Amino acid sequence: MAASTQPPLLEVKNLRIEFPTRRGTLVAVDDVSFDIAEGEVLGVVGESGAGKSLTGASIIGLLEPPGRIAGGEVYLAGRRIDNLPYEKMRQVRGREIGMVFQDPLTSLNPLYSVGSQLVETIRTHTDMSESAAQQRAIDLLGEVGIPSPKIRINQYPHQFSGGMRQRVVIALALCVNPKLIIADEPTTALDVSIQAQIIDLLKRLCRDHGAAVMLITHDMGVIAETANRVAVMYAGRLAEIGPVGQVIKNAKHPYTHGLMGSIPKLAHATERLVQIEGTMPRLTEIPNGCAFNPRCPKVFARCMVERPDLTPVDSSQISCWLYDKTMERTGSHG
Repeated sequence: MAASTQPPLLEVKNLRIEFPTRRGTLVAVDDVSFDIAEGEVLGVVGESGAGKSLTGASIIGLLEPPGRIAGGEVYLAGRRIDNLPYEKMRQVRGREIGMVFQDPLTSLNPLYSVGSQLVETIRTHTDMSESAAQQRAIDLLGEVGIPSPKIRINQYPHQFSGGMRQRVVIALALCVNPKLIIADEPTTALDVSIQAQIIDLLKRLCRDHGAAVMLITHDMGVIAETANRVAVMYAGRLAEIGPVGQVIKNAKHPYTHGLMGSIPKLAHATERLVQIEGTMPRLTEIPNGCAFNPRCPKVFARCMVERPDLTPVDSSQISCWLYDKTMERTGSHG
């Protein structure tokens, strides 16, 4: 975590994202708060539809309409950014926040060479000359592990494999040394050996550039390899957030426990993996109380009616009535 004298690089406070529909307003992300320190990798994990990607998109001002931020605040290096006008946010997005998406082809224009795309991004956000920007682009391609960068800089996206395209996208995200990189499922479309290389690359770049990384994924294995802390999302809320080693070895929220049980372990053979019964609720059908209660093996009466808030437990925070200290003492809401 960031030292108390220095604010975290990214602070998300009570974020709420809504989608107005004909049948009423759907809440897709509900009261989510977290921060990321300089040089830290925060993994954000959960099933499809948990709200991970929407949270990332809202931070960078790329929430697709009709989705909208209906509450909360986002701060980057102490400056509020969620209420900036479009043009100001566009500058922040290029200069201070880099993005790596699941499909590199969404970030690369097929009609331009990768070099021209890198050079354009560098020159848009810095006062570098054409030749200096060209050299920086070649250096970046080399840094992300693309062989013969002087030759490959003139090639087009379709001339690169999926893994190499993803490296180009990472180079693009790093063009102007952003403070924060948001990586949304950056390894999903790649085979396992390439995934490992991309993960190593993200870790190294984070270390060398001092950037903070928000790594969004549904893959706990990727989180275990990469992140310092992990935030587990379920049905638009945070279920658990804490140091990655603690969450993986000693998951406290019943949902996180189920997620961990679904990871194959190489050390000993398992007859079958643990399975979380049921599926995550649709936004139109989120139950009262704790959203996980219909699937939870430890559910009790209070879970059905009252929604728990994040509570500090050891060095983590858990959103679960099992850890409510006031309950034993007073029976009151904690």
